[in-house]
Amino acid sequence: MSDIILTIEGIDPIELYGENNAKIALLKKAYPDVQITSRGNQIKLKGDKKQTMNVKTKVEAMVQMIREKHELTTQAVEDLLSSDHAPDNKISQHAPGGVIVYGKNGNPIKAKTRNQKALVECCEQNDIVFAVGPAGTGKTYVAVALAVRALKSKLVKKIILTRPAVEAGESLGFLPGDMKEKVDPYLRPLYDALDDMIPADKLAFFIQSRVIEVAPLAFMRGRTLDHAFIILDEAQNCTSMQIKMFLTRIGPSAKAVVTGDLSQIDLPGHQKSGLRKALEILAPIPGIGQLMLSSEDVVRHRLVKEIIRSYDHAEEGEEAERIKKKEQREKEREQKSDFKENNHDNS
Repeated sequence: MSDIILTIEGIDPIELYGENNAKIALLKKAYPDVQITSRGNQIKLKGDKKQTMNVKTKVEAMVQMIREKHELTTQAVEDLLSSDHAPDNKISQHAPGGVIVYGKNGNPIKAKTRNQKALVECCEQNDIVFAVGPAGTGKTYVAVALAVRALKSKLVKKIILTRPAVEAGESLGFLPGDMKEKVDPYLRPLYDALDDMIPADKLAFFIQSRVIEVAPLAFMRGRTLDHAFIILDEAQNCTSMQIKMFLTRIGPSAKAVVTGDLSQIDLPGHQKSGLRKALEILAPIPGIGQLMLSSEDVVRHRLVKEIIRSYDHAEEGEEAERIKKKEQREKEREQKSDFKENNHDNS
């Protein structure tokens, strides 16, 4: 058994403990075998030595976050308890600077994680950027924010947002309604991001005047996309031919961001994602950047991060099982071959 008393200095203990000791309650839930008592500016820990040291480390990290970022959200505590690195990955929204663009009502839109910040920097340094990571990491949202910033700064004359309408097989003729009504459901996530950044009346004008164009990838064929900021979203659902077609549309004064999630490929079984091949063969080219985001960058509900990790773990287990069965089949074939050779020699 071990007893540790921590004295909190230089910060407001209430910020550390949370309203009604909510943050201390999270610690108690994460470490049920450690007795955690908070009173005044002191926290007392009692329990197994290893466990109490772990709690001490977490509390010290929480204190450090308050000192550096001047805040400690409940989400940050949950991230800290689920990963040793997650809190370091988050960027305080109250810190000065770092604004990508000001959205509706003057709300500042900033990078929320270190990888999102790295994505902003990568886009500033390269003309074509691949941003790859799981759902909820903000890759598309940040890309749209960068596009809106470029338009507002008059660095480009238009924004083009596109994604493959894979659910419709990119054969949209059989769907009811005009072209816009046909494709809008597949492009809704891009509209949602724009809605956060541009007032409704101005956005409607931009779309009507084609300053902002939202269209399925099939409609990019045969065009030259210049003086534009172009975003190809959901690129994991593109074939190699489609990605090549898109990339070769880009004009000399254009920028492009390609986003995708290699764990969510919806292509028919016989088709391979072109995104994986593009990442491999285009990596050495100067001016083309790549940035990989992970579950640590998820900015949606805290459970999304755990869901992604669980699926990743399950897929790793399934892949290991497939490899094991393949090796077993090869071993059995070798044994049968050896058995036939021995029988032939004996005869």
